[in-house]
Amino acid sequence: MDAGSPRERPDASPVRDLDEAARLASAAAPTQAIRIGADRHPSAPLPAVGPGVGAGVRAPLGGSGIDVFPLMLGGAEFGWNIDRAAAFAVLDHYAELGGNALHTADSFGAGRSELILGQWAASRGVRDDIVLAVRVGGHPDNPGLGSVNLVRAVEASLERLATDRMDVLYLDASSSPPGSLEDALATAEWLVETGKVRAVGAYGLAADQLVEARILSSAGYPRLEAIDIPYSLMRRADYEGDLRFVAGAQGLAVTPSHALGHGFLSGVHRSRLGIGHSVRAEQLSKLMNRRGTKVLRALDTVAAELELPHAAVAIAWLLAQRGVVAPIVNAFTPAHVDELMRGVGVLLGRAHRAELARAAD
Repeated sequence: MDAGSPRERPDASPVRDLDEAARLASAAAPTQAIRIGADRHPSAPLPAVGPGVGAGVRAPLGGSGIDVFPLMLGGAEFGWNIDRAAAFAVLDHYAELGGNALHTADSFGAGRSELILGQWAASRGVRDDIVLAVRVGGHPDNPGLGSVNLVRAVEASLERLATDRMDVLYLDASSSPPGSLEDALATAEWLVETGKVRAVGAYGLAADQLVEARILSSAGYPRLEAIDIPYSLMRRADYEGDLRFVAGAQGLAVTPSHALGHGFLSGVHRSRLGIGHSVRAEQLSKLMNRRGTKVLRALDTVAAELELPHAAVAIAWLLAQRGVVAPIVNAFTPAHVDELMRGVGVLLGRAHRAELARAAD
């Protein structure tokens, strides 16, 4: 691949005044409203979990032309904490309930997650029915976003996934060495033109880098359509600030990872004494403090009033936040999928949102 010489383009240096983001954003992307079947009001919760319950629930992923179920099933646990058979059971149940968006990364399980997803999609014959989102840049064989490594990483992921294309390529800017954003987008352009990638997103970009990316897109580089950022009731600061402002101005779809705070927001883990065998023990331990206790108590109240699992309330809170289109969630069992799916479409009242926000401050 030859990315060619640098293009003539506007100055792409970071913009210091983030108010410029609104002026730099091009025409607003399509409204991020959930498209729901005519027999269901947008504010109504999903009916009791059953086969196909979410089949008509889709949301646009930025301006990509791709529609996703408002809950992405993550593959972070596949090939690491759950084996192929257990992963297939989780994937089957998610698809049965109408889910269509799967997320993985080339670093998950050193590629084993991608292998499992590829084997599942091929064995079920559903590749054309799912949206496959892949975060690339963290595999030790091809680290970073330099042109050569990025192309090799994408091709290696496609081979493991047993497919010829990624629906969404998330450029992992948190990887080391990250490489130049312009070089990464130039390479992404080639990947789009060759049909290996349909749409481009990013992980680990700061607000000023999103502005830079939009300037580059005005010069012909691919436009970022989605951002993956850790965001939950327990982790709000990374997104709620300049990043949310810029993402909103650019019409980006936000697909938050760590949506349940490593499982803390499921309400199951209440004491350090009970997490000794948890695969997320270290992360969970950090959340078991005064603030964490307040958040769990607020979740207890809201979950009881709405007769929902804690995880469903945490997902409903995320989906109520501006710009959030599809939180990325991991599940160990089909029962976990049931709990998470129940959060889609739930309209939290103002009092509930305020109670959860106060506890999380």
